[in-house]
Amino acid sequence: MSNMFKILKISALSFLLVLGTSCSNDDDGGPSIDTQQNILEIALGTPELSLLVAALQAADGDLVNVLQQDGPFTVLAPTNAAFTAFLASNGFNSLDDVPTDVLSQILLNHVISADLTAGDLAGLGSGYTSTNATGAGDNNVSIYFNATSGVRFNNVASVTVDGADIDASNGTIHIIDAVIPIPTLLQHGAINPNLTSLVVALGAADGDLINVLSGDGPFTVLAPDNAAFDTFLNGADLGGVDTAVLSRILLNHVVDGAVSSSDLVTAGAGYTNTSVTGPGDNLMSLYFNTSAGVVFNGTSTATTADVVGSNGIIHVVDGVIDLPTVVTFAAADPNFTTLVDALTTLTPGTDFVSILSRSTGNNADGINPEFTVFAPTNDAFADLTEIPGEVVLTQVLLHHVIAEANVTSGDLNNPGDTTAPTLEGDNITITLPGSGDNIADVTDGSGNTDAGIIAVDVQADNGVIHVLNKVLLPDTNN
Repeated sequence: MSNMFKILKISALSFLLVLGTSCSNDDDGGPSIDTQQNILEIALGTPELSLLVAALQAADGDLVNVLQQDGPFTVLAPTNAAFTAFLASNGFNSLDDVPTDVLSQILLNHVISADLTAGDLAGLGSGYTSTNATGAGDNNVSIYFNATSGVRFNNVASVTVDGADIDASNGTIHIIDAVIPIPTLLQHGAINPNLTSLVVALGAADGDLINVLSGDGPFTVLAPDNAAFDTFLNGADLGGVDTAVLSRILLNHVVDGAVSSSDLVTAGAGYTNTSVTGPGDNLMSLYFNTSAGVVFNGTSTATTADVVGSNGIIHVVDGVIDLPTVVTFAAADPNFTTLVDALTTLTPGTDFVSILSRSTGNNADGINPEFTVFAPTNDAFADLTEIPGEVVLTQVLLHHVIAEANVTSGDLNNPGDTTAPTLEGDNITITLPGSGDNIADVTDGSGNTDAGIIAVDVQADNGVIHVLNKVLLPDTNN
């Protein structure tokens, strides 16, 4: 986890390298400032920061008192000209017209709770840290710095000449030439040059996704970087991708709510839903696993986490997450490793992976999606005396699949029995409610009644998975 989130965990002492000449350096003719003054006292004595002082006095939250406390703080201090431009561009005649709660959050977006001097930012090049403004999920808002050509914050504000590293008793001031608004998810995407392909894709796709992701949210966006899109396109042009398909793929990267990295790590592994619909207009599932980084659907790993905006959180990922099949989830979830082995290595005569990856019907063998798969866990297979040979195992596996039906838990008779034919030929019966810890009980083709469904509705693009605690056995007398 530490490597994955290293950009977000930059040491305070390594944040602002070579922003400019320190204003506390007497040798180069710069102004000499008493470093025993606190941040507010320095601002009060700096004429070009008079509007900043007035804003601090007008805002909610007693920010004047806050910036006189021990800190340490780093304050990105907009000049009077910056405030004047901000007021004009937002239709305000004066600071008095800005709602005090809004003004407070804007100002807090310029305060970082660390003493960040001109240490080694140029060596870092670019990255994120957090301000004291509050964004989605009550998380601190992220700010992006880029030192590849000068130093800019969120691509809207630059440190002024001789405006860096003004030392105070409780931190450091860096004078900047623009007020930094709190960014939305879309604005964060536009700020980061590694996400330009994602922004272009959002604009090209059906569904007005730019407008959707500009809404209140909150949303969690798994944002593929430019390299991820290059790999996904494999030399093709983005303009050649069907815009309806592109929309579905992009929505497969959007989760409702503000889900932070700590939320995912606390959960460990599991399923959530994305914003794209699959069969029956059911929301598609997404599998995450944090045992070795944070990996989504077994293919895409978070490289930069917790980029917080006003309406959500971005986690930058290294792969485009394609629309999943039932095979995708079986391969991604370590609870199904024995099942995957059974479907591949142990049954080489049947291409189960190809069959269960199908997305269209009218196949020559008559096995058509959507599929409903009852997936036994590793423990379920371990309960068998032995795993049967290929011929019998093939029939056992076919006994766990219903074809041409996406049967969700909501489609079952409750209370009551639901009987369905499997690809093997025998029926299985699902009974709701289940007994004990089972969500539902299952009677297999051999008449065994001790199997139970323990998790439901893992929705793929070509079917749905329900998780079993026992392996189902067909009727061996047929």
